[in-house]
Amino acid sequence: MRVVCVYRDNQDYSRMVFEWLENFRRQTGREIEVIDPDEDEIFCETYDVVEYPTILALDNNGSVVSSWRGKTLPLIDEVLYYAI
Repeated sequence: MRVVCVYRDNQDYSRMVFEWLENFRRQTGREIEVIDPDEDEIFCETYDVVEYPTILALDNNGSVVSSWRGKTLPLIDEVLYYAI
């Protein structure tokens, strides 16, 4: 499984996302891959990411298993399930 967080830096929600990612890392010992939509437009087009932040859980074939979109971030346990 692969968990990816897509968001733009220097936005009104950026600090909230950064703190959530840090809390995730501290509580679980795992990192979530971060993608800047301006640097990886192909990824965003492929997975139809048009709202930021977006967290995607992808299986080994690249299919979306679960997703969370918008400023309401998921619970760490919800994402950890897919990161294990």
